[in-house]
Amino acid sequence: MSKHLLLFLLLFVLGGQALAGQGEAPAETWTPVRLHAALAAMPEGDAERGARLHDALFCASCHGERGESLSRHWPALSGQRAPYTYKMLLDYRDGLRHEDARAEMMVVLARMMSEQDMADVAAFYAAQPLPGSAPLKKGHPVNDLVRRGDPQRLITPCASCHGVEGQGGRNETPSLAGQRPEYLVRTLKAFRDNTRHNDVHQGMAQFAWDLSDEEIRALAEYYAR
Repeated sequence: MSKHLLLFLLLFVLGGQALAGQGEAPAETWTPVRLHAALAAMPEGDAERGARLHDALFCASCHGERGESLSRHWPALSGQRAPYTYKMLLDYRDGLRHEDARAEMMVVLARMMSEQDMADVAAFYAAQPLPGSAPLKKGHPVNDLVRRGDPQRLITPCASCHGVEGQGGRNETPSLAGQRPEYLVRTLKAFRDNTRHNDVHQGMAQFAWDLSDEEIRALAEYYAR
């Protein structure tokens, strides 16, 4: 029996119980103080145990053997900072992130995990190299949006949080370099259209509100290159 089939059978058996609480109100939205406290309380991760959990939970079925993701449907996790991955798992578990049906699998898995499990898996991905990518080109059409933002629309530059090369910022700020472009398009549209709202004080939503579809596609291609 394939790993994919085993995973879906597992989710079918456990999904009803794990998703039974979906009708409940989600956890309180993040504030800087709450997020700081949650990340300060994050257990110390064990990357070796995280690798075993990565195999046991069939994470590679969607995210690749080392989190590199070879599918346009799922994000790359390799090289992501541990606090980012840990926060995402908390968000799935607590109902803060469930923007569409694609999230249901992650909701189920996150509710099966302890916070130590989450920290260990996060440590495993953090220990992997970032996806390979070419240097960003200064002449790219969205270079100004990335590096300087758009003051007329009150859009802050992407680089102020995600780094000049998209390498990621502090704590929970993810890397964008080498990310799957289709995933970045879905993510930016979800923030823009208010179907994803697990960002602190709507930081990403405020950035994305005024972006056009063309700008979103160009940004995704810029970072994926």
